Amino acid sequence: KVLKGKPVLRVTFHEITPHAVGEAFKHGREFDHKMIEAQVGRRVLDRIVGYFLSPLLWKKIARGLSAGRVQSVALKLITDRERQIQAFTPQEYWEIIAELFKPKVSGESNFIAKLQKIGDKKAEVKSKEDAEKICGELQGKQFKVLEIRKTQKKRYAPAPFITSTMQQEVFNKIRFNASKTMLIAQQLYEGIDIGEDNPVGLITYMRTDSPHVAPEAILEVREHIARSFGKDFLPEKPNTFKVKKSAQEAHEAIRPSYVSRAPESLKNFLNHDQYRLYQLIYNRFLASQMNPAEFLATSVDIAADKYLFTASGSHLLFEGFLAAYSNKDEDEGDQEEDNEKEKSGNLIPPLEQGEILGLNKLTPSQHFTKPPPRFSDSSLIKALEEEGIGRPSTYAPIIYTLILRDYVRRIKGYLNPTELGFKVCDMLVEYFPKIMDVKFTALMEEELDEIEEGQLTKEKVLEDFYAPFKVSLDFAQANIKKEVITSDQVCDKCGKPMIVKWGRRGKFLSCSGFPACKNSKSIGSGVKCPLDGGELIERRSKRGFFYGCSNFPKCTFTSRTLPEEKEGQ
Repeated sequence: KVLKGKPVLRVTFHEITPHAVGEAFKHGREFDHKMIEAQVGRRVLDRIVGYFLSPLLWKKIARGLSAGRVQSVALKLITDRERQIQAFTPQEYWEIIAELFKPKVSGESNFIAKLQKIGDKKAEVKSKEDAEKICGELQGKQFKVLEIRKTQKKRYAPAPFITSTMQQEVFNKIRFNASKTMLIAQQLYEGIDIGEDNPVGLITYMRTDSPHVAPEAILEVREHIARSFGKDFLPEKPNTFKVKKSAQEAHEAIRPSYVSRAPESLKNFLNHDQYRLYQLIYNRFLASQMNPAEFLATSVDIAADKYLFTASGSHLLFEGFLAAYSNKDEDEGDQEEDNEKEKSGNLIPPLEQGEILGLNKLTPSQHFTKPPPRFSDSSLIKALEEEGIGRPSTYAPIIYTLILRDYVRRIKGYLNPTELGFKVCDMLVEYFPKIMDVKFTALMEEELDEIEEGQLTKEKVLEDFYAPFKVSLDFAQANIKKEVITSDQVCDKCGKPMIVKWGRRGKFLSCSGFPACKNSKSIGSGVKCPLDGGELIERRSKRGFFYGCSNFPKCTFTSRTLPEEKEGQ
C-alpha cells in the first residue's frame, strides 16, 4: 500500500564498508522467488518435525524437551559414536623401533626406523614376549640399506574460510566452541571502533558455504603477497577452489574486508578473542592465494636378516603458504599432516644403497588400539557437512540446543551424550526411523536445493514428506506411553514410592502421589564430598551442570566432575 505499485528491489552486500554498500545500492536486483520458496519449504519442514515431535517427548519423558529435523540427527551421530566407544575392546600391539646411525661420520647421525615386515608379511607383534623374542634375534644382526626413495611433494594452500571450516579450525587452534566463534565473527562483521568516524566492518559475512572471492579482493591480496613475501610466493594465476553444488555463489568466503588492515595494526582496538579470530581469518585468506609449500620426503628400507625396517623423514624445501599460515598449532589435523609432522622430526643422514648401519638400541613399545574419539564441536560440524546435513547458519545453534536441552554435555571440549540424550534418541529412532536416518535427512537437503534451482516445487516436497510422516505420527501418538522409572526410595512425607523424572535442571526424584503430594528431591551421585563427607549431588546453573555438596550452604564444595573422575583421567 505504501509503495503503490513501485518496483521493489533486493540489495545484497557481504561486507559492511562504504564501497560495498554503495555498490550494492547501485545494483539492486529482483527478488529470487525460487530461493524464497526453498526457504519457506525448509521452514515448514522444520516446523512440522519440531511442532509434532516435541509434544511426544513431553508425553513420554518430560516437558520442555525438543526434537528437530537436523538437531535430532546430530544427536543420533553423537549417541551412535558413544555406543561404538562403549562396545570397543582395545587390542594390544607392539612396535619395535631401531635407533640407527651412520658409522665413521663426525657429528650427529642418529635416526629411527620402525619394523614393518617379517619375511614377506606385515609385522604384527601382539605381546611383550613376541617383542622381546624379536629384539633378541636382532642382536648382532647387520642392518643394511636396501632401497632409498626420494619424492618431492607439494602441500597446496587451503581455501579461504567458509562457516564450517572456520568453526572447525577455530576450535582446533584456539578452542572456541562454535557459538562463541560465530558471536565474535558477528562483532567483526558488524563493525569495530578503530578510531575512525564510524565503526568499521573488518570481515565479510560469516554465514556462507562458498569459497568464492570477489575479483577486486583477489587483486588486492595478490599485490600484498608480492609486496610482503616476494613474487616467489605468488602463483601465476589466482588459486581457485572447488565449490559444492549446493553452495550459494552469491556469498563470498569469510575474509578480511581490507587486506591493508593487518591484525597487528588493530591490536589496540580489538579484545583478545576478537584479535585471535581476526588474525586467523586474515592469515588464512593470505595463504589461500599463495604458492604451495614444497617438501622432500625420504623413505629408506633397511634389512636385518628377515626383518625389514623403514625410516621416513622429510624436510621443507620451500615455505610457500606456510609463511603466512602454519598448521603447527592444530590439535585435530588429518592423518597425512600428522605423519608429515612425525617425519619432519626424523632427520635421515645421507645414505647409499648397500651401506651398513650401526645399531644404538632397539626399543619395544607397547600400544593399544583406540576407540573412535568423541565428537568435538569441530568434528561434529565436519561430519554434518560431509553428510550434507544442515546449513552454515545452523551448525552452532544445533550444538547449542543439544547442550541446552541436556541431551549432550561438553566435557573437556568433547560432546558426551547424557542418559536423557540416549532416551530421546532411542524413542525417536523407534517411532520415526526415517526422520533419524542420516541419508534421508541429506536427501531432504538436496530436494530443498532443487526447489531453489527450480527443479522441484515446495508443495511436491512437503506432500511427499508429510504423508508417510503422518502415518508414523499417528502410530506413535496411539502407542507411546509415559515411562515410569521406579526407585528404591520412599517419600518421607506420604510414604508412597519415589519415581525418577526429568526436569529443566536434570533428573530428580518425585513422589508417585503427585500432584496430591509434591515432594521431590535431588538424586545423589553416591560419591562423598571430600570436604565434609556429605553426598555430592548434580546441580545446574546458567553455566551448566556441576556437583555440589548435599550439606549446602554449610558446605560450599563444587566441582565440574566427580572427584573419582578426576583421578581416573
